[in-house]
Amino acid sequence: MSKNILIVDDSESIREVVSFTLENEGYNVLVGIDGKDALKFLDGNTIDLIITDLHMPVMDGIEFIKEVRKTDFYKRTPILFLTTESQSAKKMEAKDAGATGWIIKPFVPAKLIDALKKVLR
Repeated sequence: MSKNILIVDDSESIREVVSFTLENEGYNVLVGIDGKDALKFLDGNTIDLIITDLHMPVMDGIEFIKEVRKTDFYKRTPILFLTTESQSAKKMEAKDAGATGWIIKPFVPAKLIDALKKVLR
């Protein structure tokens, strides 16, 4: 059974590239256009990994992670940040909110897949 990965990013081009990369590896991809939109997927269905951007309208990545971590069913779901932000303070804020790891844009598809394999159970 393929793993379910939720992508949350306000950039259509990033969503397309990440979706294409993951689908080619056999993953089932769910897509949210911002944090608030992505909350609809937290409905009790299994999500094996979440990849989220930091800077998004309506609900940013930090707020989204905090919402995910409030839900018992998703408390242990790995969350990777995929963002242009590389400041240590933002990394710590994301980690404190519950992020598992950090990938800097632009990303290399092979490195994204390597990162996924490290955090997926």
